[in-house]
Amino acid sequence: MSVVKRVEKKVEELLVDGDYDLVAVEYVKEGSERVLRIFIENKDGELNLDDCAQLSHRLSDWLDEEDFISESYILEVSSPGIERPLRGKEDFERFTGEKVFIKTYAPIKGQKEFVGELLGLKKDLVRLNIAEDNSKVELPIKSIAAARLNPDI
Repeated sequence: MSVVKRVEKKVEELLVDGDYDLVAVEYVKEGSERVLRIFIENKDGELNLDDCAQLSHRLSDWLDEEDFISESYILEVSSPGIERPLRGKEDFERFTGEKVFIKTYAPIKGQKEFVGELLGLKKDLVRLNIAEDNSKVELPIKSIAAARLNPDI
């Protein structure tokens, strides 16, 4: 099991009793360092430093105990911020009406990047109103490599 999947599973367990949701887990190399980054959000919309610190301590204890990451790394727990990543059908439904950026694995209609207003989900198709020309596009959810809120458009 990958580092990300293993950590996602544990974070979900740690959050099951609280008012928080896991948004994303990243395990990336930044410069010469590895960073294990966990993004959480409060179901009521407010997240403070104490919330992040509490999860960070619990997760750090578990990571030290399990010791399955061979490289040294920095652990970060934070809010996803205004450019929150979108994961799964629930997010594409929840953020209907918001401005988004979506990147696909392969070109669709000659492009791989789409910016516009999220119109929601229709079966397994993410619907967008493209900001550039006010056209509509439907993207198969399985074709999406990355998606995030994009309030700047």
